[in-house]
Amino acid sequence: MTTQDRLDPTSAAPEAKTRPNWGRVIALFAWLGFLGLFAAVGRVAVDPRVANPNVEGRPRPVEFLTGFDHWQVIPQVGALIMVVVITIVFIRGWRKNPGSPVLLMVLVTTLIVWQDPIMNWSPYAVYNPALLHWPESWYLIMMSPTVEPFIVFGYVTFYFGPYFPAIWLLRRMQAKRGPEAYVTRHPLISLGLLVLVIGFVFDAILEVSLVRTGLYIYSQTIPFGTIFAGSTFQFPLLWESLSVTFVMIPAAILVYRDDTGKSVAEKLAAKAKLFPTKPVLGTFLVMFAIINVSYFAYGAWFWAIKASGLATSVACPWPYPEAKVFDPQGYYEENGAEGPFSVGKWSTWQYNLPDGRPDVERGSKSMRCAPENAQ
Repeated sequence: MTTQDRLDPTSAAPEAKTRPNWGRVIALFAWLGFLGLFAAVGRVAVDPRVANPNVEGRPRPVEFLTGFDHWQVIPQVGALIMVVVITIVFIRGWRKNPGSPVLLMVLVTTLIVWQDPIMNWSPYAVYNPALLHWPESWYLIMMSPTVEPFIVFGYVTFYFGPYFPAIWLLRRMQAKRGPEAYVTRHPLISLGLLVLVIGFVFDAILEVSLVRTGLYIYSQTIPFGTIFAGSTFQFPLLWESLSVTFVMIPAAILVYRDDTGKSVAEKLAAKAKLFPTKPVLGTFLVMFAIINVSYFAYGAWFWAIKASGLATSVACPWPYPEAKVFDPQGYYEENGAEGPFSVGKWSTWQYNLPDGRPDVERGSKSMRCAPENAQ
């Protein structure tokens, strides 16, 4: 190159070599591989560990909403579409704004599904065995009372969704009421309260609909605070719709940005000096740790209910005869259910029953769960 070329601003500079972002490539292929794994091993057949050997087919002793027997197809197709859309939105969003706290929380509230089998065990959440699900004999997966379905990969919209209307309302309230208003001086408390109300209502509407359409049931609940108690479609309104906000509230607070432009999670990561040269990684780890602990708090809430023995209201009739009745404490049998019965995993001291399921007399309390009394 001549001296004139070096001085000439119009001279073409050598093109910088662009290297692929291997982190993004690995993450994308890991996600696609995970979905591919499920496509390979997913099934609708019921494993012998869970299946009722005395029943053929999938008879339903109770009528779901409007009498339609295939409601479970709708949320499964919806979950598949949701996963595809969220993946595309995430990739495009990350390319425009890499390290966005909102996108990191989308990732975190998706990854917490690793706990879902435990969190189905905790509140007696029994999924419809007709759902496309993971093999019931796999470790961790076997914690679910019946099956662990694919649809849980839509959790991001459930646990993080209430943040968006809540932050919209908060910003409007702050703008309208000024800097001296409570919502401006205490934004995190205000955001938490908004998410509490929105999350409670959102969960109640969503879950009552899903239970009523037969996607899953709560096989045992505390009668107090439960709507439709004793029926197949009972829902622990007070206990479930309140406790899900244990995850929704911290998810919202962690992504809240103050006037410095930094989110709470970013500030916590900086304060902890967690990977100071990789702030995005530090922020992600802070979020992942706090949200997982919050989800464990949800499980601990229901574990305490299990151990107390107060969840005496059983969902009758049992709507999934192709699967054994999940009855680790004998309450179904005491109310006339025939069985066969399943106790699932963690069925001794976890229920405050060191010797396991007690011997009970069928119908000793009532016969309302007997097959002949099915409505």
